[in-house]
Amino acid sequence: MDYTNLASLTDRFGTRMLIALTDRAEIATGVIDVAVIDNAITGADAVINGYLAKRYQLPLAEIPTLIAELSEEIAIWKLHRAAPDPKIEEDYKAAIRTLKDISAGTIQLDIAGAPPASTGGTGARITDRERPLTAVNMKGFI
Repeated sequence: MDYTNLASLTDRFGTRMLIALTDRAEIATGVIDVAVIDNAITGADAVINGYLAKRYQLPLAEIPTLIAELSEEIAIWKLHRAAPDPKIEEDYKAAIRTLKDISAGTIQLDIAGAPPASTGGTGARITDRERPLTAVNMKGFI
């Protein structure tokens, strides 16, 4: 299941940018190369699944908006053969940081049918022992 698609990428980044990034023929065709887009989306989904697999059951029952946006940011970064625009580079780095937060459990996704995996711990446990020095046994000293 793809987290994004060509239509979403076109809406967000525009046809002109996608043509410039995907038209890799010897003689420019002036159209978007769908195979190149599909490869970038597949790569972005693999990165996302690598982070999500730690906490969520894959494939996801539904695609949260956050995951779709992260997929777009990673896919457009993957489409660049040379150094991308600084905005695209920063969006990619932010997407990876967000995925790390999701993997660590800092960010929870509200996904029906895919509860986050339990870590097994229930929190800190404290065992209190009897106090050796109390007001009763210290009578006369206090």
